[in-house]
Amino acid sequence: MRADNTAHLRSAARQRSARTRHRAETALTDLQARNESITVAGLARAAGVARSWIYTQPDLLEQIHRSHDLAPRRPPPSTVTAASDASWQRRLELAHTRIAELTAEKTRLRHQLALAYGQLRSARITPSKTPSTAQTNSSDAKNTN
Repeated sequence: MRADNTAHLRSAARQRSARTRHRAETALTDLQARNESITVAGLARAAGVARSWIYTQPDLLEQIHRSHDLAPRRPPPSTVTAASDASWQRRLELAHTRIAELTAEKTRLRHQLALAYGQLRSARITPSKTPSTAQTNSSDAKNTN
C-alpha cells in the first residue's frame, strides 16, 4: 500500500500560494510607491503571476480599483486646431506635384514595357537555323577544304 502524501502536497500548495500572494502584494506596494497607474495586467507582469489569479483575489482587485479612484485625474487632451488655409493649399500643391511625377513615371514604364514586348516578339519571329540548314552549311565547308 502506498503512503498518503496528501499532507505534503497540501503543505507545498499552501507555501506556493503564500509566495505568490507575497509577490503580488510586494509588487502592488512598489507600484503604489512609484505613483504608477495600476492595472491587473501591470500588476501581474510586475509580480510574475497570471492575470487570472489576480481576478480570483477580491482584496487585490479592490486595492487596484481604489488606486484608480485616488489617482489624480489627467486633464482632457488638448483640442485639435484646424489647419490653416495656407497649410491646406500647400498640401494640395504637393499632392498635385506627386500625381504629376507618378503619371510621368507610369508613362515611362509603359514605354519601356512596350519596347521589351517588341524585342521578345521580334526574337520569336526571327528565323533560327534549322538542322537541315546547319548540315548544308557544314557540308559546304567540307567541300571547300
